[in-house]
Amino acid sequence: MKVLLAEYTTARDPALAPEGAAMLDVLVQSFTRCGYEVVLPGPGDFYEEIVRLAPLCDMGLVIAPDHLLAKFTLPIEQYSHNLGCGSMNAAVAANKVTTGRVLRGHGVAVPADAPSGRHVVKPVSGCDSQGVRLTAELPGKGEFAEEYLEGEQYSVSLVLSRVVGEACLYFSGNPPLVLSVNRQDVTLNPDGEFAYAGGETPVHPPREAEILDAAVKAATVLGCQGYCGVDVIVGDKVYVVDVNPRITTSLVGIAACMKEEIAELLVAASQGNAPREVHLSGRVRFDRSGKVTRL
Repeated sequence: MKVLLAEYTTARDPALAPEGAAMLDVLVQSFTRCGYEVVLPGPGDFYEEIVRLAPLCDMGLVIAPDHLLAKFTLPIEQYSHNLGCGSMNAAVAANKVTTGRVLRGHGVAVPADAPSGRHVVKPVSGCDSQGVRLTAELPGKGEFAEEYLEGEQYSVSLVLSRVVGEACLYFSGNPPLVLSVNRQDVTLNPDGEFAYAGGETPVHPPREAEILDAAVKAATVLGCQGYCGVDVIVGDKVYVVDVNPRITTSLVGIAACMKEEIAELLVAASQGNAPREVHLSGRVRFDRSGKVTRL
């Protein structure tokens, strides 16, 4: 069977290309080990390449910055079998203001609107930590401001099963599969800009149950399917600060520890049958370029 792995940044976004290449490499290796023929887009127009290749493949997965994910996922849905989040739900999650409003309405703790003084300014639709900064300035066009929270930063990596034959925005009878909790290495530069450098996985922080509850609820109410990364800050509460309905860099570390193949998990979830658990061995650090160091 053929699988189209459409990763956007490697040939089109130099700033994010190292992370994109690392994620793509993990996926290509996993699908190849599982017996799939991997198809990659050519150097032409990315959307046109997906439209051209999707009908020739049995399934497909898009890895792209959040604000582009819905557009590039749509032809996978139309012409093949999508292994990732649905385009409509990806579009909602890509808008951080809308995401915060939806989560807040469902009782998920999120940062408050920006108070006076220093606050965090973010792009409404952004990826990685690009454009995220701590400042007292007002947000510019295409940006918004929110409360600055002190606390430990983690992400939760999930795989959510697709509903098969049901008109429902959530997931099938199988509950969301938790892959791991990951400690995030996010620094605050002297100029006030945040920078993501990688992380450590798997970790088991003292409030792990709260972290998992918040992440699973956030991904569920947004209707995410397939692989999803939920970023949280643990302070007086567990605050959800971002939901990424796509493959994230944490997969590089998880794959180095996980007995199961991510390819098999994604295919099973797309059919509504993700398993209930995975088996991780050891602990690693990983960076943005895909380098993994065992601890």
